[in-house]
Amino acid sequence: MFYFVRTPGWLKKLYRNYTWDVKNTGNSIYLTFDDGPHPSITGFVLDELKKYKAHATFFCIGNNIFQYPEVYQRIIDEGHATGNHTYDHLNGWKTEDEIYFENVQQAGKLIHSQLFRPPFGRIKRSQFRKLKASENDFKVIMWDVLSADFDTNISREKCLANVLNNARCGSIIVFHDSEKAREKMCYALPEVLKFFTEKGYLFKKIEIS
Repeated sequence: MFYFVRTPGWLKKLYRNYTWDVKNTGNSIYLTFDDGPHPSITGFVLDELKKYKAHATFFCIGNNIFQYPEVYQRIIDEGHATGNHTYDHLNGWKTEDEIYFENVQQAGKLIHSQLFRPPFGRIKRSQFRKLKASENDFKVIMWDVLSADFDTNISREKCLANVLNNARCGSIIVFHDSEKAREKMCYALPEVLKFFTEKGYLFKKIEIS
């Protein structure tokens, strides 16, 4: 499995219409969580964030919101941002444009947000143009740092190191509140919150500027 733990500058320039990090934010870091809400894991994340008065952005799957609406509502009630992650976690590279767009719209009935993250980070230019041209005028949010909590071939210590060694001011960091990532995320997240808080960083949610 190949991926960049830290997104290289050339890739950000190549896809400059996507948001990879947040500029001019001082000592702020932006935690994001994909694929929820989950009936227990999302609750763990919210509890940890609350300990540090931290805010984050949750890119949610529509079908998961349908199944666990009370968990989704808790995310909102506790002041976090949410974003659209399609209704069924579709891979844009393998999905026809119209089907992809309809799936995003279906999720949009439950997720009232202009923020959008394509599952797997895979989206065609034609799909991006359609999302931008839509009434919602989606803002596509990628990332600066991958924790790689989804990777079954790395240790939980490596997952933590991925974040501690690569995050900086303005970084958008990806974790997952999902079953597959549970062990690594639940180990790394508390340590990330503690480490950067002690260094004077703030954890903020992504907002449309």
